Amino acid sequence: MKSYKWLRFILPFLLLIPLAFFLISSNELSHEKADVNHQPSMKGLCWVAGDSIAQHNIDQVTDIGSNWISQTPFGWMNGHESPIVVLNNDRAWWGETDRGIKHTAQLAHASGVHNMLKPHIWLRRSGDKWRSDIEMKNDKEWNQWFDSYKAWIVHYAKLAEECKIESLCIGTELYRTTSEHPEKWRKIIREIRKVYNGQLTYAANWYKEVEEITFWDDLDYIGVQAYFPLSKKDSPSKKELIRSWTKHKKSLKRIAEKYQKKVVFTEIGYKNTADAAREPWVWPQDSDHDITLSDETQRICYEALFESLWHEPWMDGIFIWKWFHSTYKYEDMESQFAARDERRKNRTQSRGREFKPPSVFFTPQRTEVLHTLKDWYSNDRLGE
Repeated sequence: MKSYKWLRFILPFLLLIPLAFFLISSNELSHEKADVNHQPSMKGLCWVAGDSIAQHNIDQVTDIGSNWISQTPFGWMNGHESPIVVLNNDRAWWGETDRGIKHTAQLAHASGVHNMLKPHIWLRRSGDKWRSDIEMKNDKEWNQWFDSYKAWIVHYAKLAEECKIESLCIGTELYRTTSEHPEKWRKIIREIRKVYNGQLTYAANWYKEVEEITFWDDLDYIGVQAYFPLSKKDSPSKKELIRSWTKHKKSLKRIAEKYQKKVVFTEIGYKNTADAAREPWVWPQDSDHDITLSDETQRICYEALFESLWHEPWMDGIFIWKWFHSTYKYEDMESQFAARDERRKNRTQSRGREFKPPSVFFTPQRTEVLHTLKDWYSNDRLGE
């Protein structure tokens, strides 16, 4: 019988050959270059409506290179199980009323700034629930809720058409409704198309919803509330954040290719805190641990965002949460914020409480990261 002892030495090397090819292939995929001649068409800001505005408020937008704003009026529900969505313009901030939206759109258009109308649902009595938890008790109430929602969103579709608003977001983070009733959403989209000729999207929550929605094919682009967790620790390095984005980019690219639609981040933003990359969606007052301020972490989060996504060909827009305007009264944001803080101080002290000036900000306007945002929005980075 012939001896094959030599195979003991050769066989391990033979087994390594396909593994080597796999590793080389995987390495090439992980280092696949984005299109350096591409950048998103939407350089957006999430506009915080308030008092009436003037031209200098739009100038503050264009000064940093932004060419889109999203305006957000609200529909009200008594709770997550209420079948009625209330349209109440009379009690809204001026900028959230129809006349405020129209005036803002007119000023923006005159300066070459496009508009997205992005109505949100607000729960009056949340009971620790939020709009993704909206749940009716039976089919009758679900039909009532969708009829009410349709009337509410069609109102804004007609307003968007009247104001020549370029894009309408038909809903935001309504996970249970989209996952359980996609055909009802398709019917709403058809009704909106009858009265509105602009582009339509839906703002899906980054967690589960964006991947589970089945009606992206009826919309013009894929909207994402992009508060992806990027690190489990405080003060992460930019290298770690970019590595984390690689995983999220793969899933987003897969959805974009499946539906042949571009992706737009309808919201994304970071606080000036050391934990900003852990749970970016958490408001400072809702944090369950002590907050450590860190403008540096906020800056690194923004840099990792832009460096990871700016040249991806399937990415067509980013809207930064959030952007305050200085109203018609103040020519600059510093004066507006100073007056705002003074009002808060007087109100707090009148109630016999100690006033502590705000130090945690979810806006780039009060930290150095504004320069980072302006650098990416203002400069032509094609070919980088």
